[in-house]
Amino acid sequence: MAQLRIALAQTNPVVGDITGNADALVRWTREAADRGSHLVLFTEMFLTGYPVEDLVLRTSFLNASIEALEDVAVRLADEGLGDLPVVVGYVDRAGLAPRVGQPKGAPLDAAALLHQGRVVTRTAKHHLPNYGVFDEYRYFVRGDRLPIFRLHGVDVAIAVCEDLWQDGGPVAVVGRAGAGLLVVPNASPYEKEKDDVRLELVARRAREAGCALAYANQVGGQDELVFDGDSIVVDASGELVARAEQFKEELLVVDLDLPVSDAEPGVFPFDAGDGTTITVERLVLSDEPVAPYAKQEPEVAPRLDDTGEVYEALVLAVRDYVAKNGFRSVILGLSGGIDSALTATIASDAIGPERVHVVMMPSRYSSDHSLGDADELVRRQGVNSQVVPIADIVTAFEKEIDLSGLAAENLQARVRGMILMGLSNQHGHLVLTTGNKSELATGYSTLYGDSAGGFAPIKDVPKTMVWALSRWRNEHTDSSFLLSAERPIPENSITKEPSAELRPDQRDTDSLPPYEVLDRLLDDYVEKDMGSAELIAAGHDPELVARIIRLVDLAEYKRRQYPPGPKITPKNFGRDRRLPITNRWREPTA
Repeated sequence: MAQLRIALAQTNPVVGDITGNADALVRWTREAADRGSHLVLFTEMFLTGYPVEDLVLRTSFLNASIEALEDVAVRLADEGLGDLPVVVGYVDRAGLAPRVGQPKGAPLDAAALLHQGRVVTRTAKHHLPNYGVFDEYRYFVRGDRLPIFRLHGVDVAIAVCEDLWQDGGPVAVVGRAGAGLLVVPNASPYEKEKDDVRLELVARRAREAGCALAYANQVGGQDELVFDGDSIVVDASGELVARAEQFKEELLVVDLDLPVSDAEPGVFPFDAGDGTTITVERLVLSDEPVAPYAKQEPEVAPRLDDTGEVYEALVLAVRDYVAKNGFRSVILGLSGGIDSALTATIASDAIGPERVHVVMMPSRYSSDHSLGDADELVRRQGVNSQVVPIADIVTAFEKEIDLSGLAAENLQARVRGMILMGLSNQHGHLVLTTGNKSELATGYSTLYGDSAGGFAPIKDVPKTMVWALSRWRNEHTDSSFLLSAERPIPENSITKEPSAELRPDQRDTDSLPPYEVLDRLLDDYVEKDMGSAELIAAGHDPELVARIIRLVDLAEYKRRQYPPGPKITPKNFGRDRRLPITNRWREPTA
């Protein structure tokens, strides 16, 4: 057996910032060298960020990615880091002739090995995901090469992200060709409870490949996606060796005892077990094992509970959306209700209360307790606040245009949206919308009113989870932003009956069933794609099924105009669920 110290760079690249990402690669590599590492593994498409979407179809972008890879290899050598091998993800091109149905430029979701100032070998993702949030058949062509390089006597293979999630392909070939370690750059988006699935997958693939496996995952927010890190190293039996923290950048350094190889270098074709052939390229960097050294104790970071995971994902999503898009501050309407209270708390945790601005906009129907709850949250968190009463503004509108019923109610919401957008324009704040997934599903929001804004932190959070997250946050009062040990969200905001307060004595249950009932039905219809017959068979009330399906289907046009927000469930409104607005299909009634 030979010793090998590997460093997994669990990092937060910025999409399109190729120069900045290359700078970060050098910084992280230097830290890995300072900690005595023999190999550094970065994440999928680290140099370009992930996902780059239609940027990958531009010749200029592909050229910049390839040039940056070659430049950073030289730079590492120039800065005394060339002897430390680096595996990093980037975008390459396959060099195929153009043809109908092939992405422009034949891009590759690629990874390369950098060593001694040059690009030693390249590979690309073999399995291209085309489900959920992924559209990779639109962007990439399939890779068909599997590098296995010898490092200090140990054969190390490279595969990319989805190649772990599908049967056959690189993992199957590694199992037959043989290697001591499989390293996998990943950009695997977060959804709740995915960490349990991920560990089981990594362990199973290690057993199939017959070698240790190092899984380095991206961290950070990118528009609707959140990447949670959770990088993992397992041994050849699938036993967990080391695990990084969730939602934080980290260099996870791990010592492994791995088998020494004497396989001959060369190029060998293998049946990939999925109807394709993969060419294995064996090459040698160094045959001689490193001298024995004292191993470090491996880190196995504790896991957050399920609710804590979701909360940290939302905080990271807001922090990165603000930072990566150049905003200095955020603004939101604070009503005293639970949705705006949770949104304000997430924002304070993400960027600090001094950069959070809230506006209380009472109308003639606003209750005294709502105003009091909003004031109390401001006192507890120390956010910037102002009061802009809207009764006279609404009255001015009503003098010029005759509105009644729902139109009159929506006018109040639209006045509030106008005020927030005006303050955003004046001061450069990012407007955060405060609607939750249950409301978004059923159309329980006002276009150009409470739906107006730039980012929607709880867009993918069902109402029942809004309450659970609020309670969880109140039980964890160790955040540095708090002015005192008080809980950040007033208890009355959590316990009172929800209401939009757009007419006298209004309650959400005037229009919707209790959220406990509604969210179970929405989960089955939206997340699980059950039809009406399946929903009724699952125990939902037939009359309620018909009513809620109609509300959900008719609200598609509203959802298309809603701001982006972080995905935390298996199927969010946006990248995951794509339905036509103009659509006469209706679920058959019982």
